[in-house]
Amino acid sequence: MTTFNETDGALESTAALEGGRPRRRGIWPYLAAMGPGLIAANAGNDAGGIATYASAGASYGYGMLWVMVVIFFFLGTVQEMFARLGTVTGKGFSDLVRENFSLRMTAFILLALFVANFGVIVTEFVGIGAAAELFGVSRYIAVPVAAALLWVLITRGSYSRVEKIFLIMTLIFLCYVGAAFLGKPDWHVVLEETIRPQIQTDPGYLNLLIALIGTTITPYMQLYVQSTVVEKGVKLEDYRFTQVDVWSGTFFAVAISAFIIIATAATLFPIHKEVETAADAALALAPVAGPYAEYLFAIGLLGACLLAGAVLPLSTTYVMSEAAGFERGVSRSWSEAPIFLGMFTALLVLGAALALIPNLPVIPVLLGVQVLNGVLLPIELFAVLKLVNNRELMGSHVNGPIRNLMTYSVAIVVSVLSLILIVITVLGWLGVDVGG
Repeated sequence: MTTFNETDGALESTAALEGGRPRRRGIWPYLAAMGPGLIAANAGNDAGGIATYASAGASYGYGMLWVMVVIFFFLGTVQEMFARLGTVTGKGFSDLVRENFSLRMTAFILLALFVANFGVIVTEFVGIGAAAELFGVSRYIAVPVAAALLWVLITRGSYSRVEKIFLIMTLIFLCYVGAAFLGKPDWHVVLEETIRPQIQTDPGYLNLLIALIGTTITPYMQLYVQSTVVEKGVKLEDYRFTQVDVWSGTFFAVAISAFIIIATAATLFPIHKEVETAADAALALAPVAGPYAEYLFAIGLLGACLLAGAVLPLSTTYVMSEAAGFERGVSRSWSEAPIFLGMFTALLVLGAALALIPNLPVIPVLLGVQVLNGVLLPIELFAVLKLVNNRELMGSHVNGPIRNLMTYSVAIVVSVLSLILIVITVLGWLGVDVGG
């Protein structure tokens, strides 16, 4: 028997009680549950995310670290809600949207999601090429090889094997911790700036504030965590272990983002060095913190792009296959799920091919994708709120008042910030100066 505490939204299981006393199961069930939450949260630290965090550190020093503390609670709350929705219903987001929303709304959400995700897939392969070139390897070699490796990983492996490899890939993000320490920051100042917000009103600061939230809480992360919770077959009585996965994954991902800000704040902010891409940040670190910092940053970039380069097309394929009612799953064979695996293959091939186009306008592509993701995220949040508060779907596991208050606050804040981002972007397209 499983009960749900509506005050704080926590699932409580009585299945683990024997003779009225809790059964001691140790740490292993928590370790076994690690996967969806940790992978999804860290996939958000992709090429665009790294560039945004590096720009925040280079432009405003440690002054935006407090934002990451707020984002931790925002992201964890949203990720947990999607994981719970998948656990209780046993269905992915697209399945539930198709069954509970109009055809027109379903089509709009899925089309926007597909376009936004595909744009980010291209930028991940651009990031793979840029990271490879930092080590002297041509992007025309690195990108096809990376795409082939990711294809073999997903199409030739079981879900458990793929998950283990993804989890190992998240360890690469520890490179950013090393880069931060090589930058020799003043840790007293770091702590002070983290716990004492100093909000600035110039447009550049506001633009980066919006970008930090937008690049950290992205739709494909939530869709991935729900789909993989369903494929993993998480049972309601074991959901508390998944909760730990979600929150620990969120903490790890946000901590890595903070270390990227610290690394660039300690090295690039004092010399007023601006960065536009993650590769720029890696190159800029070398003269200040030494070549090891550059290599650590470059390794982190390569690992981040590889992880996101697999998670993004996989998340997109899950969503589209769910919506159309096709068989799906990493553990399925080609004969069992030809559409699912074929769509994944097509996304990888097209994303890698477009990333190899000479003089591809990466910055405008990233900007356009950010705007589209900004439009989509509030729609997704309000949609999931409707689903997770539907007692016919969730029974007693609907959100409690406190969780609803937190999640609606996230949705409203993100909606307002997304609107501001759209206005700033359109003004920039019209030639209006919105810089600092």
